[in-house]
Order: sequence, then structure tokens, then C-alpha cells
Amino acid sequence: MRQPRIVRVGLIQNSISVPTTCHFAEQKKAIMEKVKLIIDAAGASGVNVLCLQEAWTMPFAFCTREKRWCEFAEPADGESTQFLQDLAQKYNMVIVSPILERDINHGEIIWNTVVVIGNNGNMIGIHRKNHIPRVGDFNESTYYMEGNTGHPVFETAYGKIAVNICYGRHHPLNWLAFGLNGAEIVFNPSATVGELSEPMWPIEARNAAIANSYFVGSINRVGTEVFPNAFTSGDGKPQHADFGHFYGSSHFSAPDASCTPSLSRYRDGLMISDMDLNLCRQIKDKWGFRMTARYDMYANLLSEYLKPDFKPQVIADPLINKRKA
Repeated sequence: MRQPRIVRVGLIQNSISVPTTCHFAEQKKAIMEKVKLIIDAAGASGVNVLCLQEAWTMPFAFCTREKRWCEFAEPADGESTQFLQDLAQKYNMVIVSPILERDINHGEIIWNTVVVIGNNGNMIGIHRKNHIPRVGDFNESTYYMEGNTGHPVFETAYGKIAVNICYGRHHPLNWLAFGLNGAEIVFNPSATVGELSEPMWPIEARNAAIANSYFVGSINRVGTEVFPNAFTSGDGKPQHADFGHFYGSSHFSAPDASCTPSLSRYRDGLMISDMDLNLCRQIKDKWGFRMTARYDMYANLLSEYLKPDFKPQVIADPLINKRKA
């Protein structure tokens, strides 16, 4: 009996535009010029909500552990946000902008942050990355630590959206928390490479969409970024100058287990999909996951697990060591 709630949603994946040896200002300017053309295409296509990739204004230099890349950090209301605010207003579009944030009011701490910009060009709010990887070349804790913004859901003109930044996709409870707060679309802006995570990429977000009865937009940058100085990560591998291949493959997943084809592994791209947000409630009614969940039981276990004297609930066979005759 409800009217359709059709929302047109877009995802942008892109490579960097000039070599990492260029002046930082030149690198950022070139990326912004490239991305503007794709945003213009999204606007011309009537996209209502658009999400960019993780740390979209820069190379994903966190593998290097070199602190000079902190120069790309900016206030939440800084240059890139102002750049996108004009485009959001022009196209009546909500834009999700993942940046490297410099928190001017708190000792210039750096965060991995998304800025959510409303369709009137206003800043709705921010969210900071909850889970920081410590695997392979993902040396991100050299630059920023775990976020402090919880699991916010942003109510926009086109629906309730949330952002599970990159590594958070490996944590089912992170997905769950956004669902408990009422998200209808959860974006997962990422920067991940083929050798490490590609077999998991088409599975995790789709599982999250099913388990939490919402839509998921998965975004990964594309290309191989080569840095001026070789680096190692204490994993026994010889020194190298690139992170590996960012395999793109951005796509959408729906709560009914359907999903779109993926964008290219090698090329820039814009993925656009129309979705009826009514499907979120329809699937909740069909499967009753929220009704049949045992949150009281899970909460009790988690509460006990956090205690120093926690003991796992394991019931051992009393005859486990008895030999058979």
C-alpha cells in the first residue's frame, strides 16, 4: 500500500591521475579534476546519492609509513568538502566524501573520515573509520587510530544512509550496528588489493545486505600506485614500491540477496543503480531476522567476554582422553 521509494544511487571508482612523485598540490588538483567529470556525469544521469572511494583526494600512501603524506589531511569543512558542496547543490545530490581529516580543534589529530554533504550543499555530519587494519602493507595506524563517532545513520532527503569505511566490512557487528540504527543504504568505501582480499570482496557486503535487510554500495579504488621510496612491512617480503593492484570491482548488493555486476578491475567507472527502499521493510517482514534475533543473549555474552576473568562456554567430553578397549 506504500508508494515506491525509488532512489538513484551512484558509486565512483578511480585511479590517481599523475605520478606520486609530483607535487602534492598537483596530485590533488589532478584527482579533483578527474572526479569532477565523473560527478558531472552522475548529475546528468539524475543520481540522488553518490559515494566516492576511501581517501579519494590522494594516493593510498599509508603503506609507506612516511609522514609527509599527512599533508593531504584537511579539516572536515576544508577544500574538498567546499568543492563538493557546490556540486551537491548544483545537482540536488547527497555526496559521501571519504577524506583524510585533520581535527584542528583537538591537537590536529588525523582521522580517516567521511563527510556527508546534503543535497542543499550543507554538511550533514561526519563519521570516522571504526576498524584500522594491521595486516600486510596496511600500515594505517602510523597515521590515524580507531574512530570515535560510533555508528551514525544520516537521514537525508533520499533515505537513511550510513558508511562502513573499508576494513569495517570484515566485522559483522559493525554492519549490524548501522542496521540497528536504521540504515537503509550502507556504503563501504575501500582501498584494497587483489592478493589480500579479492576472494572476499563479492561475499562480505552481500552477506551484510542480507543479514541486515539494507542495501550496500561497495567502492574500491582502481590501479597500481607506485611510490618514490621502497618500503617493507615486517612480513618477510622484499622491499617494494607499490601496494599491489587495487582491483576496483565496485558493485551494489540488495537485502533480497540480489547484486549488480561489478565495475572494471582496471578502469575508472561510475556505477548507477535505482533501488526501491521499500524492499528493506519487505525483507524484514519476510524473514523476521530482527524478530528472531537473540540480542539479549548476545549482549550478555559480549558483556561477559569483556571481563578479565571471562571463560569460554565449552562443555568437554569427560571421556575425551579415555582409550577404547
